[in-house]
Amino acid sequence: MSTRIGLFYGSTTGNTEAAAELIKANLNQFTIDLFDIADTELTLTENYEFLIFGISTWEYGGLQDDWESRWESLTQQDFSGKIVAIFGQGDQVGYDEWFQDGIGILHDKLTEQGATAIGYWPNSGYHFTKSKGLNEDGSEFLGLSLDDDNQPELTEQRINDWCQEIAAVLQELTCETA
Repeated sequence: MSTRIGLFYGSTTGNTEAAAELIKANLNQFTIDLFDIADTELTLTENYEFLIFGISTWEYGGLQDDWESRWESLTQQDFSGKIVAIFGQGDQVGYDEWFQDGIGILHDKLTEQGATAIGYWPNSGYHFTKSKGLNEDGSEFLGLSLDDDNQPELTEQRINDWCQEIAAVLQELTCETA
């Protein structure tokens, strides 16, 4: 039986949605169910052991509108035993002090609620001042960092590379549980 992944995203401009679709295409060895949280209850995450979340950071470190409206529901869920990966959209030039804060906010909430996070991403090739989306030593983002506002030419390759890492981890995890 193939591994099923729930991919949940919120998108205002379409960039996060496009990234979600590209991630699904890159991870075609798995069965991925794609959900736009604008019209999906986050309680559906309970149906999956493996989850991918797509979030963008808006303006001064705010969450995308759909995430904002679903946040209370998310905070009431138990993610114990769930494996999660996060990807995010941000603007490292216009909002360089809040770049990818959404990744960090979501990561912290999910791990606080028991999730195990995978898919950290190197902090190289970006130019920003601060981010809540970085690990403690600042060497990695807590998920895949995309910037379609300033580096759209890098998005496809970043997604491809990240998906290879995610696939390797998921294959290893599914072999361990088989």
